[in-house]
Amino acid sequence: MDNGAESYRRFLDGDDSGLGEIVGEYKDGLILFLNGFVGNIYVAEELAEDAFFRLMIKKPRFSGKSSFKSFLYGIGRHVALDHLRRGPGDVPLEEAENCLADEEDLEKSYIMEERKGTVLNAMKKLRPEYRQVLWLVYFEDLSNGETSAVMKKSPRQIRNLLYRAKQSLKVELEKEGFTYEEF
Repeated sequence: MDNGAESYRRFLDGDDSGLGEIVGEYKDGLILFLNGFVGNIYVAEELAEDAFFRLMIKKPRFSGKSSFKSFLYGIGRHVALDHLRRGPGDVPLEEAENCLADEEDLEKSYIMEERKGTVLNAMKKLRPEYRQVLWLVYFEDLSNGETSAVMKKSPRQIRNLLYRAKQSLKVELEKEGFTYEEF
């Protein structure tokens, strides 16, 4: 059982500190993942809060068939898709002006190395589905099976999608003159 699963079990047993540990452990990664859906760091933060709120209020059953991280990201994905179906709301002008700076600060704190930052910028130019699969597999260290659970695709579809995403990323990186080792 991973740490997130253990913390969730404790939360379900009445220890509220378990939920705090989950938020502390997964908040930044979940926000960045959700930002890939909505393209606005403020909205992504709100959606992450909604995902944690769903976890707290609805207390969905965690089967343990995947990692807790993929379980939580699946909840986040549903929250983001619900948000996109409803349509984006208006963003106040002050928030819109500060959004890019806040997004860069969060990314810099999460991704320390310059090479990863270059890859991330190239990923922004990819199709959303490509960004998601690359993010989950390479930045969140989810297995292909866990990624298939989050993205609601078969493992074979994930393998194919990951292959095409890596090829597209390679093209984008070459356009920027990026020299890379092996994916």
